[in-house]
This record gives sequence, structure tokens and C-alpha cells, in this order.
Amino acid sequence: MKFSSIVYSIKQGFKNIHRNRMFSLASIGTIATCLFLFGIFYFILANFRYTVKIEEKSVGISIFFDDGATQEQIDAIGEQIKARPEVATMEYISAEQAWEKYKQDTFANEQELVDTFQDDNPLADSASYVVYLDNVSQQPEFVEYVQHIDGVRKVNNSDKLAKGLSDFNILLGYGSAAIIILLLAVAIFLISTTITMGISVRKEEISIMKLIGATDYFVRSPFIVEGIIIGLIGAMIPLFILYLIYNQAITYIGQKFSILSNILHFLNINHVFGTLIPISLAMGVGIGLIGSIITVRKHLRV
Repeated sequence: MKFSSIVYSIKQGFKNIHRNRMFSLASIGTIATCLFLFGIFYFILANFRYTVKIEEKSVGISIFFDDGATQEQIDAIGEQIKARPEVATMEYISAEQAWEKYKQDTFANEQELVDTFQDDNPLADSASYVVYLDNVSQQPEFVEYVQHIDGVRKVNNSDKLAKGLSDFNILLGYGSAAIIILLLAVAIFLISTTITMGISVRKEEISIMKLIGATDYFVRSPFIVEGIIIGLIGAMIPLFILYLIYNQAITYIGQKFSILSNILHFLNINHVFGTLIPISLAMGVGIGLIGSIITVRKHLRV
């Protein structure tokens, strides 16, 4: 396609938008609303996933050793565990550390009971590794592996919590897919209506262009450009608004619902918009492109 034809298509695309500005504004508004709702939903989804990810990494698996295991055997077990790809971090807790923590948790205000043990450590064989995984859904496979390592006596893990977090992640995924599909369908319908009106207005002009030898691509391209422009504008508006309100929203939530500060974890704005901007622009352009192509093929038979 010649450069002059490209320029013509772009000019005609803008003219079509101006000519049908009420429908164009309605389409832009609908896309902007859809992508604004998508952005809000993405904020919630991304931050919930981030929170779940942090909570997943706080679900520790405690690994205890056979009675009388030497430090060399314990170190060897640790090397096997570290070699597993699903392991994020691991911590060694000696019997002495375990006893000190138990005393603080259980006998915090009863020093006289602690004194009765003198130098004896009732948790002498309770040294352990506490392992945190990258993904809590990998816990069953990891536990199965560790239980078969020589020298491992017992493995404590939170099956119900791990399954709950994993199921919640799956539910978020299905919910997000359903909402995105619904929003896309509404936006495509509005763009299709706008471009249909543009074709109706220019029906006679298009017929003349065809009679004097204009190609189908030359006739159709302005309408496709129109759809892309509408989609692009419709994507940029909510991105600008969302960028302004994101930090204010998480600050407000942190101050108003301080009780949730230890539960909810928020992504920083650069991380969120580093993903949201290209996705929203691609969705806006994609909605405009798909809506215009479908409409042109359906109605532009002249």
C-alpha cells in the first residue's frame, strides 16, 4: 500500500469519527469504561495474587531428622533439599534455638518453671529445616520426595492451607477470564455499531469509488483505521485516570483499614503499570481492529 494511501486512510478514519461523533464518543466511552473496569479488576487481581504469593512463601514445611542424626547427616539432607527447584528459601533451626523459642512462647512469664529444666534440653532431638516453596501447589510432590530421604523422621506441612491458597488462585483466574470476555464483547459490539453507521452514511460515496476502480482494501482501510483510533483513544483515557488514582487508593486503604496492613500487600505503581499499559493498549487496539474488520466484512459489500 502506497504512503499516500496510508495517509488517506488515516485522514478518512478521523473524518469518519468526526462525521459520526456521537456514536464515536459512545464507542470511546464504552471502551474507556470497559478498560477502566478492567484496570480496577486488574489492580484487585494483581494485588490479591501478590498477597497470595507472599502468603504461599510464608507456609513453611518443617523437616525433622532421625534421633541421633549427626551434623554431617543433617547437612547432607539440607543439600538434597536445596537442590530441589521448587525451594525458595530454607532455614535450619537447631535444638537449642527450638528450645529457646519454645520457652519464649510457652513460659514467657514463668521463669521458675524454666529453671527446673536447668541445663537439660527437652527438645534435644528437635532440630529441623523449615522450607518455603515458590509455589504452594508444589507442596504434595515436595513432601513426598522429602519423606523418602534417608535420615528424615517426620515432615510437618499445612495441607489444608496449601490447598486453600492454590484453589483461590485458580478461582481468581477463572473469574478474571469471565469478566474480561464480557467486557470485550460489549466493547466490540459498540465499535461495530459505530462503524456500521459510518458505512451507511458513506454508502453512495463508496459505490462511486468502486465504480472508478478503487480496490476493496482501499475502501475498507479507513474504517479499520477508524476502529483502531477509537480503540486507542478509549484505552489511553482510563490508563491516565487509573495512574492518577492508584497510589491514592492504596494509601487510603492502608490508612482506613490499618487492621488489614499485615494481611494485604500492594504492588508498587511501576510494577503494576509496566504490565497494565501494554495490555490495555493492545486490548484497545485489538477491540477496535476486530470490531471494524467484522463490521466491514459484514456490511461493506458494494
